[in-house]
Amino acid sequence: MSAHTYTLDPDFAVLDTNVVLDWLVFEHPSSSVLAGALRAGHLKWVCTQAMRDELAHVLGRGALDNWRPDTQRLWSTWDELSHTVPPPAPTAVPRLRCTDPDDQKFVELALMNAQWLISRDRAVLKLARRASKLGLRICTPEQWASAFREMGALPEDSQTPPAPQPI
Repeated sequence: MSAHTYTLDPDFAVLDTNVVLDWLVFEHPSSSVLAGALRAGHLKWVCTQAMRDELAHVLGRGALDNWRPDTQRLWSTWDELSHTVPPPAPTAVPRLRCTDPDDQKFVELALMNAQWLISRDRAVLKLARRASKLGLRICTPEQWASAFREMGALPEDSQTPPAPQPI
C-alpha cells in the first residue's frame, strides 16, 4: 500500500458557502486538500437545497463578477460531488444556536448528518467547543486538512497553504 492510499471510511461534511466559494470560485490553494478528498471519495459532502439556493443567491447578486466565476463548472462540480439531503426536522436536532441565523441551516444539517462542519464564518467557528460535545467537529479547511493528515490520510510532507482570514 502506498503512502497515498487512504484506508479510512469516508466521513460526512457540511461545507458552508464561504468554503465553497473559496474552492469553486476563488480557487484558493487552501481548498486543494479538501477538493482532493472529495474527488477521491474520502469525504462526502452533504447539503440541502437551501444551501444550493444560498450559493445561487450570492452568485446572482453580482458581487463576485470581477472574479468571473465559471458557473457551469461550479454547478457541475456541485452536482458531481455533493449529496443533497432533506433538511433535518427542527424537533430532531439537538439545539446548538448560531448567532447568525443564516448559518443555522449548516449547523443543524451537520449535527444530524455529518462529522464535520467546515467553515470560515466566525459565528460558526465559535460553536466548535460546544459542537464537539455533540460529536461534531467545526473547523476551517486548514484545520480539517491537519486533522485529516493526523488520521494518516495524507502524507506528512503535504503542505496546506495559509488560510484566508475568517469573516
